[in-house]
Amino acid sequence: MKKPGKIRILIADDHYIVRMGLVALVNTEADMEVVAEAADGIEALDLFARHHPDLLLLDLRMPGKNGIQTIADIRDKFPEARILVLSAFDGDEDIHRALHAGAQGYVLKNTTGDKLVPALRTVAAGQTWIPKEVAHQLASRKMREQLTSREVEVLNELAKGSANKEIAETLNISEHTVKDHLKNILGKLQVADRTEAVTTAIQRGIIHLESRPKAHS
Repeated sequence: MKKPGKIRILIADDHYIVRMGLVALVNTEADMEVVAEAADGIEALDLFARHHPDLLLLDLRMPGKNGIQTIADIRDKFPEARILVLSAFDGDEDIHRALHAGAQGYVLKNTTGDKLVPALRTVAAGQTWIPKEVAHQLASRKMREQLTSREVEVLNELAKGSANKEIAETLNISEHTVKDHLKNILGKLQVADRTEAVTTAIQRGIIHLESRPKAHS
């Protein structure tokens, strides 16, 4: 049951030590309590439905169901859900996707506790929390030319180390078309070669490397 005045929080992070640290931080606040903990997105959705917390503090990169999918699924079933993302990833595409999916705030994991706690209270109260470093990334995204879905597919294949011929076969397009996409990708990302394109795309969160069990998030 909800205690008078308590902000009921569900914490979802696949790293046990990180999760325990967040639980300890939240439970030191007189007006907050952790009502449940999830180790992945599937569990987060289940626990949200069971406990109906005032706030979900959510990691983005988790096994089973990633943070973006979890946000979208929860907001679809519970439109009034309040979600604050806590992530190590500061790429403009990661941030954009999280907020577009329905998160009301985005905080980086290098944030100190005295800055995270106000973020929790603000989002739980129904307001947004966008720190200046996050706002800067969002602003920079607006100034960049966006990649098409096909160009992102090509980038994903590049990240696997595929040659042009292999990309063409995988995507069922011609090698000439692959070369055209590569030219556009290099131009839009403002990079000189394939390797730099992949590195930049990963840094910005445009593409993600294949996740491994218990990958860092």
